Amino acid sequence: MDQITTLSQFLSIGGSQFHVYEMGRRVQHIDTATFEQIEVLKIPYPSPLQGHAHFALVFWDETQDHFIWFLKLPLDEQGLLSPAPRSQFIKMVIEALGSSPTRTLTESQQDKLANHPFSFKPTTEKLAIFNALVRQQLGQAPSSQYQQAYDYLASNDKMSAWKQVGLQGLADICVRPDEKDHLQLIQDNLSTAPNEIQVALCQCLEHLTIAPALAHSLLNQIINGNNNHSHYLFRALASHPKLSKEAIVHWSQQSKLTADLLITIAARNWAALEDTELQALYLEALSHQDQVFFNQLFIELVAIPSLRPLLLTQLRNPDRSEKFTQAIGGLFKVTKS
Repeated sequence: MDQITTLSQFLSIGGSQFHVYEMGRRVQHIDTATFEQIEVLKIPYPSPLQGHAHFALVFWDETQDHFIWFLKLPLDEQGLLSPAPRSQFIKMVIEALGSSPTRTLTESQQDKLANHPFSFKPTTEKLAIFNALVRQQLGQAPSSQYQQAYDYLASNDKMSAWKQVGLQGLADICVRPDEKDHLQLIQDNLSTAPNEIQVALCQCLEHLTIAPALAHSLLNQIINGNNNHSHYLFRALASHPKLSKEAIVHWSQQSKLTADLLITIAARNWAALEDTELQALYLEALSHQDQVFFNQLFIELVAIPSLRPLLLTQLRNPDRSEKFTQAIGGLFKVTKS
């Protein structure tokens, strides 16, 4: 056991199969090969959040009993897992479990393993989509809330029973768009259901790769609609960077790139910022916020591996505005102090 340096090794040697899920920015499945490369520090964590990797490990053995760890591990300046905290967690796990990750634990061992410094609790929305994804990818039936959610979305009465619809049931439907008439129900209810149901659907869709027709429908609602939950519709476009760009440009033309929207872009729709034109537009809007706000979002964005080289290039852009130049100067003052 002394030679074990990664969680992948520990689970494999213990006879467990496992899946890994990103739990920070968007709930996404991480394929095993990619996770192994992350663990041996070959590649940076793809979706860092506040300097940490947030992910879930779902593992099981021949008994088919499933176990889940939600882990939050710090990253270094290059976005790689910090070796010392990673090794500390692995050592703690080996001391508690020996060679078997699915062994039966005493109550004190369970408490120790559940309350370590690298554990975190995902939000209710992320837990719902995570549970739905795990059930779907393991070939399990949807949750007990599924049928009530389906019956509601399929009904003509949208006002009387919406409070009884569980978020978990909506998540079950969203992760299975090709089953039954799920995709059509989602699309219909995103324009006819009460705002609370529309928001809940969007909170699920923002983590998924949605169908092009649904994505275009969302964009049309954003551009032509007059609703008070357009930011949620926008977040649901996270899997479509080009359409996200169109929404951002639309808001920019209306001078509506507010602080809340800038945060939303950084948190969910950051892939749209791989577009050079949009980078300049976003950074210009960001530079008109106060310095602390600018610093926080710029540092968060530049930590994302896919954006880092692009944003650093923008710092050397000879055509950058005076306002952006001033904001970058303020950022460097903070980082040097």
